[in-house]
Amino acid sequence: MNELTPAERRALKARAHSLEPVILIGDKGLTGSVLAEIERAIKAHELVKIRVQAERDGRAAILDEICARTKASAVQHIGKVLVVFRAKPPEPPAPKVRRPAARKDPARPGASAKPGVRSRTGSRIAPRTASRPEDAVFGRPRRPSTATGRASRPDAKGTGRPGSRTASPRRAPAHPPGRRRTSR
Repeated sequence: MNELTPAERRALKARAHSLEPVILIGDKGLTGSVLAEIERAIKAHELVKIRVQAERDGRAAILDEICARTKASAVQHIGKVLVVFRAKPPEPPAPKVRRPAARKDPARPGASAKPGVRSRTGSRIAPRTASRPEDAVFGRPRRPSTATGRASRPDAKGTGRPGSRTASPRRAPAHPPGRRRTSR
């Protein structure tokens, strides 16, 4: 149990002010299971607020026993509330793990950026082009050219493509706004 300086104690009191009591010690007093729970709470939080349901002299004895058994420092004792603190030991730095470099599978068609490169099996990999039958079935849809796209309509908003999540160009309503449409 190391003693706290007045500045450390003041800072810990300020941190503990907004905390709720984590441990409640009842009529049976400080049992082994309660001490184990206090130890778990101190390991997890460093600063722990404890409420004790005992007489005034008993609370001071319980605070001293908690500090002695858990090697924590007493921060504050006001009424039935005790505040104890024990700094977490510094964690050792995690070892650096080197991951192997990510490489493309050369056996997959189109994996190579250079056309005419051979795979591990020795077969020649064809360059990826849009004229291949796989691309026609599974390829990406083509974007509209700039002549028919958004660049030709500076006032248009959105993409104008069906199924797009962005706003499409607004069209003028069939009836004037503000007037109800009546059927004749």
